[in-house]
Amino acid sequence: MVETNKIRNFCIIAHVDHGKTTLSDRLLERTRTVMEREMKEQLLDSMDLERERGITIKCHPVSLNYRAVDGQEYLFNLIDTPGHVDFSYEVSRSLAACEGALLLIDASQGVEAQTLANAQLAETQGLEIIPVINKVDLPSADVERVSRQIEDTLAIPAEDAILASGKSGIGVDEILEAVVKRLPPPRWADHSKSRALVFDNQFDSFKGVICYVRVFSGTLPLNKSLTLMSDQRKTQIKEIGKFCPAPVPMESLQEGEVGYVVTGIRDVAEIKIGDTLTLSDEPATEMLPGYKEVRPMVFSGLYPLDTSDYEKLKKSVGKLRLNDAAFTFQSETSVALGFGFRCGFLGLLHMEIIQERLRREYDLDLISTYPSVIYRVFMTSGEMIEIDNPLELPDVTLIGRIQEPTIIARIHAPNSSIGDLLALVTEKRGSCNDTETIDETRVMMTCVLPLNEILVDFNDRLKSITHGYGSMDYDMSDYVESSLVRMEILVNNEPVDAFSTIVHQDKAEAKGRALCAKLKEILPRQLFKIALQASVGGKVIARETISALRKDVTAKCYGGDISRKRKLLEKQKEGKKRMKQIGSVNIPQEAFVQILKSTT
Repeated sequence: MVETNKIRNFCIIAHVDHGKTTLSDRLLERTRTVMEREMKEQLLDSMDLERERGITIKCHPVSLNYRAVDGQEYLFNLIDTPGHVDFSYEVSRSLAACEGALLLIDASQGVEAQTLANAQLAETQGLEIIPVINKVDLPSADVERVSRQIEDTLAIPAEDAILASGKSGIGVDEILEAVVKRLPPPRWADHSKSRALVFDNQFDSFKGVICYVRVFSGTLPLNKSLTLMSDQRKTQIKEIGKFCPAPVPMESLQEGEVGYVVTGIRDVAEIKIGDTLTLSDEPATEMLPGYKEVRPMVFSGLYPLDTSDYEKLKKSVGKLRLNDAAFTFQSETSVALGFGFRCGFLGLLHMEIIQERLRREYDLDLISTYPSVIYRVFMTSGEMIEIDNPLELPDVTLIGRIQEPTIIARIHAPNSSIGDLLALVTEKRGSCNDTETIDETRVMMTCVLPLNEILVDFNDRLKSITHGYGSMDYDMSDYVESSLVRMEILVNNEPVDAFSTIVHQDKAEAKGRALCAKLKEILPRQLFKIALQASVGGKVIARETISALRKDVTAKCYGGDISRKRKLLEKQKEGKKRMKQIGSVNIPQEAFVQILKSTT
């Protein structure tokens, strides 16, 4: 058993793709936690999707034993965290379970949007920060410039930074020694009762819910009764242990240690992230400072391409929900797409990851509807309702006003891109409140934008304008009153609910024209003309016409008088009129996939 003052709990935080997981691989190698023959790249990224994309989606704890230069044995508990803004809830959980953080900064990219956001998160949680300039062995590395950015932007002395490379192992020993010397031992260990923080959950089909916990005070022994302090629910410790990095069962977890607890509870929703566990025999009365429950920000409908796959999709989203408490879903029906689910996500990357996992892990072909956000609708009766589906928007005569969520975005970009970025922000109905110079080549713009406007192509266009050097981080802001309307697409005078969207009144006509033009390209021609219309409140604002497919009825008419041909053409014209009156357009599933791909 390690003494409490010889334990160090820390996490690695950084902007996406700055080398967190690669550095954690080197730390595992150097402390001999993993033997060389068992070592593989991105060891802590357990999903194939994480490895392929080079991004971390879930946080991964691991315990390391380290013998310091002074000969003392230390226990390190390391948590590898995601970098993308959509997974900032994972980062905040990890920080709550630590006393310190390694802040990684790419030696060629410098301080980016999430670097700053994660540093501020760590500071507000009272963590000790060790800056690490990573990838110093790259030809494009500019250590001097990055050091100035650390001082100017993060207000951390540049001499505190450690130069390292996760790829070649430079600076790994200095990092390990800095963890020993600069990070404090576990906090709040002197509390009289046993308390542990749940910072993540995982579902196992045999064991049930596995809670990832950090014990702050006291001891959690095997087979003891536990109380979940948020709702006073009682359960039993069926198994307890540490990650080395595979789960290793133990007899107990001591104060300051990080590990897992198996309780036998089968529903992840019953154990809230950020909850405090205490022993039922001697319960604590004061909970550990947790954090707010995460709420979905972006909503989209998911439908199976083959309607017979509905039950399979229902089981699959249920299983995914077990491992991701931030993902929500409820059943919904669409006239055009059949039975499906309205799903809530933290952001667009989260939505993409969930859809990709459903396709890969559960072999499902899916159609997703246009993403939307939660709007507040104030009725003329004085009632306020929240909607996330365009079809739920009440009649325009019953609506007093509509509010939409906004974000405060921090955009890091090269100086040369400011003009184009300002034009993009203005186009997206946003405003730039502040511009701050980071160094001679980069600036940070603080902008206020409607959340709905950044859902579709904002990030792609940001990368395009800045030639890949721009990055963005955002926080939710207030709800703001806005002139919003529901736009419907009518095919042959029949509304298609899958194409309904909530748009700003000023942008409705342009979006309507673009959608109708796209549909004209995608929909197959029929033997009669098809009218494609975009309408707002019953008023048509855009129209395209798919011309009729002409069958050559005169092909077999050889020679003779011209009146014979005319007679056949008149007969065809009468038939087409009748067909248009009784014909309904059958929209193929591929058309839905293509149109929704082009708009999401």
